[in-house]
Amino acid sequence: MPEGSAERSVERTLGHLRTIDGVEQAPAQPAAPLTLEDLYRTHRMRLVRLAILLVDEPATAEDVVQEAFTGLYRNWGKLRDAQAAVGYLRTAVVNGSRSVLRRRKTAREYVPPHAVNARSAESLAMLSNEHQAVVSALSKLPPRQREVLVLRYYGGLSEAEISEAAGISKGTVKSTASRALESLQKAMSG
Repeated sequence: MPEGSAERSVERTLGHLRTIDGVEQAPAQPAAPLTLEDLYRTHRMRLVRLAILLVDEPATAEDVVQEAFTGLYRNWGKLRDAQAAVGYLRTAVVNGSRSVLRRRKTAREYVPPHAVNARSAESLAMLSNEHQAVVSALSKLPPRQREVLVLRYYGGLSEAEISEAAGISKGTVKSTASRALESLQKAMSG
């Protein structure tokens, strides 16, 4: 597989999933202040889909997102603005997903193979063999590498936003993405 093709494959696949899932950039800020209900209605499904890509189980992803909104509710009075709330939610989903993965690893001495693909039958049917190979290869990456690629190519986040959401430096975002793409390229060409 030529150098750089893994990145193009990941970008095409997660961009395709973003389109299928209807993920768009955050809407313009409304004139009236956002409420927690507005945020829930607007961002819940996008966050669930993000969590599914990180934890591979729709029910667990739903739980992670519910916990994020519960945490936001508890800290609502401390937030600066609606954008801070979206950032809080995204970070809470990433951290919640990490916790789920840590608990899984602790419960089992190994990370089991992902026998069940957590995507819906409709979205799987819409994926080409190449896209399915990319999703499969992503599921085999270490959690942090998967997080960075999913946040970048599915979430459409910048390095700074990934850094904030994942709680790592921008340099770590760059190096982790590079290692992840290298691993994917090897997995997909081997």
